[in-house]
Amino acid sequence: MRRIIHIDMDAFYASVEQRDFPQYRGKPLAVGYPGSRSVVAAASYEARRYGVRSAMPSKTAVKRCPSLIFVPPRFEVYKEVSQQIMAIFLEYTSLVEPLSLDEAFLDVTQNHKNMPSATIIAGEIKKRIRQETGLTASAGVSLNKFLAKIASDYKKPDGLFVIRPEEAERFVESLEIERFFGVGKVTARKMHGLGIHTGADLKQFSEERLVHHFGKAGHTYYENARAIDTREVNPNRLRKSIGAENTFDTDLEASTKMIIELYHIGRRAWERIEAETFYGRTLTLKIKYTDFEVTTKSRTFPDVIKDFRFFWEQSRGLLKSVDLAAKKVRLMGLYVSNNDDPAPPPENAQLTLDFPS
Repeated sequence: MRRIIHIDMDAFYASVEQRDFPQYRGKPLAVGYPGSRSVVAAASYEARRYGVRSAMPSKTAVKRCPSLIFVPPRFEVYKEVSQQIMAIFLEYTSLVEPLSLDEAFLDVTQNHKNMPSATIIAGEIKKRIRQETGLTASAGVSLNKFLAKIASDYKKPDGLFVIRPEEAERFVESLEIERFFGVGKVTARKMHGLGIHTGADLKQFSEERLVHHFGKAGHTYYENARAIDTREVNPNRLRKSIGAENTFDTDLEASTKMIIELYHIGRRAWERIEAETFYGRTLTLKIKYTDFEVTTKSRTFPDVIKDFRFFWEQSRGLLKSVDLAAKKVRLMGLYVSNNDDPAPPPENAQLTLDFPS
């Protein structure tokens, strides 16, 4: 039986800022920039109580929390702290799969310290992260990645939750469908329309029926409803692309609205590109229509994209090349790939955002 741990840092960027600047502690804080053209990169738990969350337009965040404090991101600092945390993980196991700067899967079935309990390992890692970085992390422990991920989210912040093998299927049956990985607001609403509110409801649907309603994701939903996830923790996984996407609460049909939403997606994608120092030559626009049909548009450039102004202009150009008249849009995403240049991040550029009249 595998023993998998998922570690997720609590409000990572915001917590680093509150650690380094005592005047921000206990106050609602957003990492990002104010203004109608900016988005929140991360929010402290004090800000989250007001409904502020990452990827939210800064203008909306201020409306929800007028006392919100904005601080500019310091990606080099976040990367340095992330490396400290990764070094702790590697003392316990070589099977570490980072998902981003602030979360990773660990397979501790066989571990360097010959410890018999994954729960004890997770608790020890949490303690060391706090001692060595001054930050808190939440941990989930279970027999596979799907369950470990759910467990780490279950008692945030500073939580440790275990889903034991003999409890796994019953636990998933009782789980609200919104807690399933990959089930966002729009998908949850569609599931509710089909009478699916919990894992037990999902389990009543055949795999064929789920694929009919949700495409390829239906295969995953079918297995997850039975607490099955056969994915291995892959320490050698190479990132092939990086970006961001958003599924809209209301399907879009106005081109102006699409450009505005694409801009916010682009800002969030660019923050991840800078945080991971991942600069690629290929830019891809992904669009999913209301009938779940997916189309992509890509363009490859001679050099890696190092400037947000260029990234945004080309993203907007890709959107203009798509025929948006026939169908409403439920999801958009922007990604860069074909990474072959580990160049340092560019300096911030001023941006002019032109909307069609």
